Amino acid sequence: MSDSSPVRTAAPVLDVWCELQCPDCRTALDDLRALRARYGDRLELRLRHFPLEKHKHAFAAAQAAEEALEQGQGWPYVEAVLGRVEELDRKGEPFLVEVARELGLDSEEFDTALIDGRHILIVDADQAEGKAIGVTGTPTYVIGGERLDGGKSQEGLRERIEEIADRLLAEAGQG
Repeated sequence: MSDSSPVRTAAPVLDVWCELQCPDCRTALDDLRALRARYGDRLELRLRHFPLEKHKHAFAAAQAAEEALEQGQGWPYVEAVLGRVEELDRKGEPFLVEVARELGLDSEEFDTALIDGRHILIVDADQAEGKAIGVTGTPTYVIGGERLDGGKSQEGLRERIEEIADRLLAEAGQG
């Protein structure tokens, strides 16, 4: 006997190549919030790390974001850090632990993770993949196999992402 119930395919994925010390990524938060509000769980937003060498706390911030993800608060942590980029510039790694504490996360575990580098392989792998697909700046988005560069201008990017997401959802019968 065959099951005739509709098969729900996985949600389309929007990879967000981001750097937590990047003011442009902070600006992109409004677009990401709007996309979350519009699509909910029909679109998976996936944080991808692309720390830029010009920002000296970017690698530590990416590792801290991975620790936040492990503790169940990835996006809230990312938004909190990006919302205060200037403080990260000034305070460095102690600021990353401070934000974890403010969000009720295990700040001692953050401190340890930053020292032992347990998340560096994830960050390095993201950065290497980003370079391989042509990411040169942040934010950069990849959806439906298309790379959209927001490093120079974010104008019109959300609309383009919505067009692609709507098409992918329609193709999957979820539109």
